[in-house]
Amino acid sequence: MVSSIAINMDDSRSFLTEKHLLFKQSIREFLNKEASPYYDQWEKEGGIPRLFWKKIGDNGFLCPWLDVEFGGAGADFGYSVVLAEELEMVGSALGGISIHSDVVAPYIASFGTIDQKHRYLPKFITGEMISAFAVTEPGLGSELANIRTTAIKKDGYYIVNGAKSFITNGFNADFLIVACKTDLDAVPSHDGISLLLIDKDTPGFSRGRKFEKEGQESSAELFFDDASVPIGNLLGEEGKGLSYIMQKLQQERLMCAIGSLMAAKDMLDLTVNFIKERKAFGKKISKFKNTQFTIVEIATDIQLGRTFVDGLICKHLKGEKIITEVSMAKYWITEMAKRISERCMQLHDGYGNMGDYKIARRHRDIPVTTFYTGSDEILKILIAKNIGL
Repeated sequence: MVSSIAINMDDSRSFLTEKHLLFKQSIREFLNKEASPYYDQWEKEGGIPRLFWKKIGDNGFLCPWLDVEFGGAGADFGYSVVLAEELEMVGSALGGISIHSDVVAPYIASFGTIDQKHRYLPKFITGEMISAFAVTEPGLGSELANIRTTAIKKDGYYIVNGAKSFITNGFNADFLIVACKTDLDAVPSHDGISLLLIDKDTPGFSRGRKFEKEGQESSAELFFDDASVPIGNLLGEEGKGLSYIMQKLQQERLMCAIGSLMAAKDMLDLTVNFIKERKAFGKKISKFKNTQFTIVEIATDIQLGRTFVDGLICKHLKGEKIITEVSMAKYWITEMAKRISERCMQLHDGYGNMGDYKIARRHRDIPVTTFYTGSDEILKILIAKNIGL
């Protein structure tokens, strides 16, 4: 059992009520029974089994914030935070569940028609349907306004052509929200972007190879070759796709910061437990001053990050617009977690390079988070603009 360093991650956090803590206890007990014992095998097999999705849904942990009308509990964002943190403590490969529950589902809840909401959201909650959000394209990077996947109207359908890459949950998704160009002549170009709801059995849709991407083994490349999507599968208004994405980036970036912070906390716990047992030159590594200084520096970074993020969570719960601060948190914490992974690997010495050690998986998984929801450079450009530069 890995012991935990005394970092403010639990009961004393101001936004957590007794009900949140009961939810936290329930999801932790569930994961200890249904996920942790099998996680290593799931990674070897290349993904989280559908049976687990169904189990986590049956236990009421998916999309708790959704309205009762669709099968949810009408809960606040605090429950999403608890879910994301507990999933991340098991391993990064479970992050696709948070994307399904707290990134994809909110688009339908906010912009979907009543028919679309009833068609998809109840199955999101039960885990019967796995979802993905497909924006990134080969060679595109963070330039969302320049996406090349097109969707042209013809005879009551959108005819979709193009490709998407590195899509979390893409390999096993039953349903995708896909960003497409519906107006090739729009000025500015981002006015021509729309979001389409595309089911897995859509004619012309296919999946390519499964990427063995760091921490996201269910990630995949997707292809659309004259894929026929009913016009009724348009999400929201035509041409408003980029606007919708920008509206949801605050929560998406906050979720990324939350997950990366928990990964950093887990690496600290793993490392402290290791150095308390490992000996060198006749004494435990934890007794060397240089080792102690390193651990103190890591713990301080994590505590500062936790204080910052918890403040943002409280503001997000109140509905405040904090995209600048959230962008700061996302880029700084993901970079911090990457630095921490290097330092923790060094303290593990040769054992850190052994694939069956959790610290090795953490070190493998964390770098990709710096590219989620926009690279560091893109976020810094946004922040610079928002602070008047």
